[in-house]
Formats: sequence, structure tokens, C-alpha cells
Amino acid sequence: MGQVTIYLDSETEAKARAAARAEGMPLSKWVAGRIRRRARGEWPEAVRALAGAWPDLPSAERIRKSEAKDITRGRV
Repeated sequence: MGQVTIYLDSETEAKARAAARAEGMPLSKWVAGRIRRRARGEWPEAVRALAGAWPDLPSAERIRKSEAKDITRGRV
């Protein structure tokens, strides 16, 4: 198991410790759980539920069929 050192300001540390205590777990386990939830490779359920929420949004096929000419892009 890896070991990581992080630096938190006093207020953030107090909030993290209180949250871990409220969930009845050690701070390190609480932090690891938060990282796992935030670092996953998929969209959260709340975002996935938005699929199809805009009924008037044109389909990808319709957008790709557009005959409009793309603008000249500037060099970055």
C-alpha cells in the first residue's frame, strides 16, 4: 500500500476530519474513498441521466451533413 503526504490548510483539515468522523472511518480511508469516487473513468449518474434531455438538439448525423464552410483557424 502506498503512502502519500498531503498539505491542507487548517480549515480544510478540520472539515475532512469531521466528515470522516461522521462516517465512522479513519481520515485516510475517507480521503481514499473520495479520491476513488472523483477519479473514476465514467460520468456520474446525475450527468448520464441528462442524456436526451434536449429533444430539439440536432443529431450528430444532421450536424455532420451541414454544408457550412468551417472558418480558417488561427495558429496557436
